[in-house]
Amino acid sequence: MHAKSPSNAGSLLIAAISGRALAAAARRAGYRPLVADFFCDTDTVAFGERIVETLRQLAGDDRPVAIVLGSGFERMTETVDEVARHFPLAGNSGAAIRRIKDPQLLAADCAEIGIPHPEFRWSRPPDPENWVVKTAGGAGGTHIRRAAGETPILHCQAPGGRYFQRFVAGRSISALFVGDGQSADIVGFSQQWASPAPAAPYRYGGAVRLRRFDRRQAAMIRGWLSGLVRRAGLVGLCSADLIRGPDGYKLIEINPRPGATLDIFDDADAPLIEAHLRAAAGRTYHLPRFVDSMASMVTYAAAPIAQFPSIAWPEWTADHQSPGTRLIAGDPVCTIFARGPSADLTRRLIKGQASRLQHQWEGDRT
Repeated sequence: MHAKSPSNAGSLLIAAISGRALAAAARRAGYRPLVADFFCDTDTVAFGERIVETLRQLAGDDRPVAIVLGSGFERMTETVDEVARHFPLAGNSGAAIRRIKDPQLLAADCAEIGIPHPEFRWSRPPDPENWVVKTAGGAGGTHIRRAAGETPILHCQAPGGRYFQRFVAGRSISALFVGDGQSADIVGFSQQWASPAPAAPYRYGGAVRLRRFDRRQAAMIRGWLSGLVRRAGLVGLCSADLIRGPDGYKLIEINPRPGATLDIFDDADAPLIEAHLRAAAGRTYHLPRFVDSMASMVTYAAAPIAQFPSIAWPEWTADHQSPGTRLIAGDPVCTIFARGPSADLTRRLIKGQASRLQHQWEGDRT
């Protein structure tokens, strides 16, 4: 799907599996987003071959300020390099992405810097019940499984392969940050939760922006991230996934792009897309400050829907399914937003909104 939005500001090319959040952030920053959404298997060769031509057609005679790449490119770093040869890339190079998304290099960097990080291995562990198995470069949680259910056939160190990481129990925390190639500047912290499905026990569910976070712990995490930023040369908006357990924080992985929490951290007075563009160009930037909490949540179809009904979508929703669409169980239906004075209250509020909205399409299901 391709979309253009009229504006008198400069244009910004956006490419992602789903570019809606980036497009909204671009508009808040005063840019005219030219969006290429690729709802497809991004591992296919066809995707890499056609994206540059698609972006050229989308831009037309425009001279975009830059191109911002969202989800879907972590396992296609050659495509990132190809895009950068044709458009001014605002974000991480293919080399930086390859470095930070290589699980073996990340584990080594964490060990050298002194960042607590789960044990990593390519081969199946003798105690698989204590491990998860992941896809290098995967995103969204759908690629993560408990290792106890995997067949013992993995002995691969190829990029994009499967690997094992020791399971860490605790609270899932994400840090949204801006890198300038030398240090990290934290935008804020959020708590995330999963929306488990039979084939995807760690599928992404939602996130709530934390109004408060311990300053000493924030400074410690910023130091960790600055070390990784220097190692990989990360620039622009990125995020870090961490687990807080009884013995403190462990860093799980880095996402070298604007991620799922962009919606809940963006601000019209200090637009994050502007910070992303300026940091990527080596210029100074401003970050927003928050006095409340905000949450976003993806809702999924609990059962097959032969024809999705026509719904009067509330203003606090986005990414809507179209009327008449046939859905299978587990398909995303929409994204929901809520704002409140605290993280706990906002999370309760958004789950109530999701439940009420779900009754609409389940009641009309045919």
